[in-house]
Amino acid sequence: MAIAVVAAAGAAQAGAPRVRFHIEPKRLSEALLDLAQQANVTLIGAGACDGAALHTTLAGSFTVQQALDQLLGGAPCAWKLLSPDAVEIRPLARTAGTAAAPPAVSELLVTATKRVRDPRQLAVSMTAVGGSDLKATGASDAAEGAAQLDILSTNLGPGRDKLLLRGLSDGAYTGRARSTVATYLDDLPINYNAPDPDLRLVDVERVEIARGPQSTLFGAGFLSGLYRIVAHKPDLSRFSAELSASSSITEHGSPSGDVEGYVNAPLWRDVVGMRVSAYDELDGGYLNDVVLKKDDANRTERRGVRSIFLLQPQSDWSVELTVAAQHLRSNDTQYTTPGLGLNRDNRIAEPHVNDIGLVTATVRKSWGWGDLTSTSGVVRHDYASFYDATAVQNLYTTHAETSAYSEKARVTMYVQDAFLTSHGAGPFQWLAGVYGSSTQEHSPTEFLAQLSFVPQGVPVYGDDRHDKIDEIAAYGEASWAFAPRWLAAVGGRAFNIHTRTTSEVVSENFAPRSLDQQVTFSGFAPKISVQRELSAGDLIYAVMSQGQRTGGINSGGAVPLPALQETYAPDKLTNYEVGVKLRLWDDRVALNSAVFYDVWKDIQTDQFRASGIPFTTNAGDAGILGLEAEAQIQLTDNLSAVLNGRIDRTRFTNANPIFTSAFVDGLPDAPNASGGGVLTYKRTLGGDWRLTLVGETTYVGRSHVNFDTRFPEMGGYVRTKLLVEIRRKAVGLQVFLTNPTNAFNDTFAFGNPFNPNLTQQVTPQRPRTLGFTLFAAH
Repeated sequence: MAIAVVAAAGAAQAGAPRVRFHIEPKRLSEALLDLAQQANVTLIGAGACDGAALHTTLAGSFTVQQALDQLLGGAPCAWKLLSPDAVEIRPLARTAGTAAAPPAVSELLVTATKRVRDPRQLAVSMTAVGGSDLKATGASDAAEGAAQLDILSTNLGPGRDKLLLRGLSDGAYTGRARSTVATYLDDLPINYNAPDPDLRLVDVERVEIARGPQSTLFGAGFLSGLYRIVAHKPDLSRFSAELSASSSITEHGSPSGDVEGYVNAPLWRDVVGMRVSAYDELDGGYLNDVVLKKDDANRTERRGVRSIFLLQPQSDWSVELTVAAQHLRSNDTQYTTPGLGLNRDNRIAEPHVNDIGLVTATVRKSWGWGDLTSTSGVVRHDYASFYDATAVQNLYTTHAETSAYSEKARVTMYVQDAFLTSHGAGPFQWLAGVYGSSTQEHSPTEFLAQLSFVPQGVPVYGDDRHDKIDEIAAYGEASWAFAPRWLAAVGGRAFNIHTRTTSEVVSENFAPRSLDQQVTFSGFAPKISVQRELSAGDLIYAVMSQGQRTGGINSGGAVPLPALQETYAPDKLTNYEVGVKLRLWDDRVALNSAVFYDVWKDIQTDQFRASGIPFTTNAGDAGILGLEAEAQIQLTDNLSAVLNGRIDRTRFTNANPIFTSAFVDGLPDAPNASGGGVLTYKRTLGGDWRLTLVGETTYVGRSHVNFDTRFPEMGGYVRTKLLVEIRRKAVGLQVFLTNPTNAFNDTFAFGNPFNPNLTQQVTPQRPRTLGFTLFAAH
């Protein structure tokens, strides 16, 4: 299986600077990964050299070409220059009678630590999944890739969800609290406190997941980890293109379909190139609004485009310019009430829109002693929801037939991130960076009284809120190989976050009020790790890391909150982790496992008042003890498996009394157990024809939607997908079946906050769906 690594700066063409290498004897595939890491170059296909070994140490100053010639001299593989910063390793033709080496699980280098690294050498719990593996299972976003990515997502609906790692959930709702998971597209953060934009995974090189606080490198507030989408970059050496189209039918629902593709074009002399990808997707609805007389009401559309331009006039510097946008709209929410099946009885449709656009420029420069990466970008994120609020309309007005609640947000985020890293091999490695961002958010909300002669609604309550969040930070890491096979690292992030909030509240029944307050939060988020390399590149490690989120101000509600709830305090999570990364059974098994204990103080959570208006508060403290593991297994030449699982136990203390005495002893929307797996069978049918069979399943355990036990439990369900692919070279067909048993399990026990009687709400799985995908590439 081909693997790919993004380079920080290319060094693989004539005239390239020399790099100081130090690669000890080991398997040749691992030695090639060391070369890519030390030279910061893209490497594709290290697994082509499986079975060969490097028997003598390679040490000294060489160009990348010279180092490759020495490593591969006499080996059953050869290298080819694909572009100034990309090298492909290919197997040599096998002579008759030569036995094939036993298959091994493939390697995939990552840049989630802002340097090209083999995840086996990192003191962090990490998952990296290649774009080809995601396409092989038909995964188009994080939720569909959960079986491989080991990530959880709430299921309020497309463009409304929160991503969760390690079960570290601050609640099922999205509000003022900063997201615990950092969402990145390449080197640009694309989210602060908004719902996940649900970017479609089109023309993706890989997706990286890093668990535990990633505060040192990516932001102090990202307490539970990193979700990073790495897009394919332009190939300056050749033209390529791909197009795929899908169609499916859902039982008791409307048809769905999508079209996606990309074009890669060199523009000038291996110096300038571009890559453009685009998609258009329609998910047919399957819930019927019986009161509104609308069938299949929860239809969703998602379309987007991404263009990447690459300028690389010399091997030691480059400029990337990315322009991307996505539009997502759901015509209605996807919850119902028990006993109605796939019907619902809302009086008002509840549409949602989540649009995002971004422009980013990344400059990379390499010297013999270090590498510089500078990323500048702007993100515009607009999202809006509409809810049936008739159940609480008497709190706001006396002259409405029905009522709706409208919430909107326009977020503009400017980002600058620049960092220097040491270059090449050596016992001492370092990274130093500076970060700055300015986020402006305008989030007006309205309560609309609806009458038959004014169907659009008359505002009877409104909160016109503006937030400006300015953040500056300096961060760094340093590592030292203080003894053979031992490495210690220390790092941290010093930050200052300044927030100004203004608000104008008007109401039909209460006096208007205004607010203009500021909050400044400064701190330091440390990280310390120690690791020891075992035989054959295996690793054992221990790490302590920390993340912190700034506090803030509540503004909404016709009636002000009590004085103690007008603000919410910062929270802090400290992670203690011990892990192991092993290769077993002649490299047929890759096993990663970690035990973690997290101490979470003053947990911030977004909640709702009895009137349905959101606010943010601190829930209390928690200690979370957990065990996670993932394994890649090459069972036979044709059969492989990817498995992951997590169990944890949470104990709560110092609970906030606003949640009543019936307090959940755990975290909301965070099951104590979850897991997933993918089983893949591949074989050649004859000639160039290949057959692939895939079975995929995920399990999500039981949990509560809120800290309050008055709210019902949810979860305890299994999601399943079956897929068959047949292909000849770059042309093929996939046939897939999701939810083959047509299960109706409750995936999310929440849909509408204007629910004063706590009427149970359930979100069923999408019914059984059968579809196909046609694809062709050039």
